Amino acid sequence: MGKTVQSIKNSLKYKVQPKVGLLTVRVGVKKYVLPVAARMLSEGGYMFLSFSASSELYAIKDKKLTAMDSNSDAGNASTVLVTSKRKGRKKGKTLDLPSELESALKAIPAGYRLTFDVTTGEPRLAKKRKKRVTKK
Repeated sequence: MGKTVQSIKNSLKYKVQPKVGLLTVRVGVKKYVLPVAARMLSEGGYMFLSFSASSELYAIKDKKLTAMDSNSDAGNASTVLVTSKRKGRKKGKTLDLPSELESALKAIPAGYRLTFDVTTGEPRLAKKRKKRVTKK
């Protein structure tokens, strides 16, 4: 039986010299060189590429990517990068309603809404319309 892919990868891993600057990433319109050492060899229709698997948090300073130290504070990066998993409409500002208005709004029964009569201008309760979903 011939050589396996795994055996070839293991033999080439330390025979090829690591090079820095092979990988780039585009953020907006600026192109950054990743400070990751990669080992690459290409010849005769084959290419060997190896770099240590890692996840890194980089800070963009002076138009360069710099890896953040594992002990440094990443609170600002967390607030910028971590997005909420909650989908839907964003919650609006809360208002401080007077207690009598709040109790009046809570008294509206389910399935009804508060409207104003067009002719008299008096407030009244109207049934909410149910949206129909049409199947295609």
